Amino acid sequence: MSRRIAIVEDEPAIRENYADVLRKQGYEVAAFAKRDEALAAFRTRLPDLAVIDIGLVDDVDGGFALCRELRALSATVPIIFLSARDSDFDIVSGLRLGADDYLTKDISLPHLTARIAALFRRSDLLAAPQISEDVLERGELTLDLKRLSARWGGRRVELTLTEFWMVHALAKFPGHVKDRDGLMRDARIVVDDSTITSHIKRIRKKFLALDAGFDCIATVYGMGYRWNAEASG
Repeated sequence: MSRRIAIVEDEPAIRENYADVLRKQGYEVAAFAKRDEALAAFRTRLPDLAVIDIGLVDDVDGGFALCRELRALSATVPIIFLSARDSDFDIVSGLRLGADDYLTKDISLPHLTARIAALFRRSDLLAAPQISEDVLERGELTLDLKRLSARWGGRRVELTLTEFWMVHALAKFPGHVKDRDGLMRDARIVVDDSTITSHIKRIRKKFLALDAGFDCIATVYGMGYRWNAEASG
């Protein structure tokens, strides 16, 4: 069964170019120009992955709103922003809303399809036979590798796929420093240092919303991050 990718892009020529390339890769593509029509389709059937522009017709930040709405429908559907806007403010805003990746439109089509394939490989771990432990427990933290779900003190933490695998990479070996390259490798993403930092900040914020005393993710300056075993109990 082919994967269904949603493309939300208001420029017809660009939209069709992306759709044509992805169809040739064997994907099923649903293309939309407007936020409202895309959201209506998502409510009927979730895509397996969404590629979203930020400015949609007259809605200058419509893609941001759509990302928030799609993330409310599913915490795990991979979301990629693909926009001409390349400011740090837009990139950080997109990641904070729950996107798994943020790309600019100067990216090559082979690079785009490679990033999409990487996200799908990560999603496949949900259905793949587990050769290691299905559940990772570290104090208050419980990670279910089959369901790709996280709990803290029994309460669900709404992590994206990228966030889930970053937490797993850190918590799997408490006390060990994980550098940024290691985090990217385990989360199957290729991003710059500032994007990794943004992901970590958002992960901390989600845990802090459940536990104001959360301090398990420690920054080791100049090296990376580690899971604080003592803090996790």
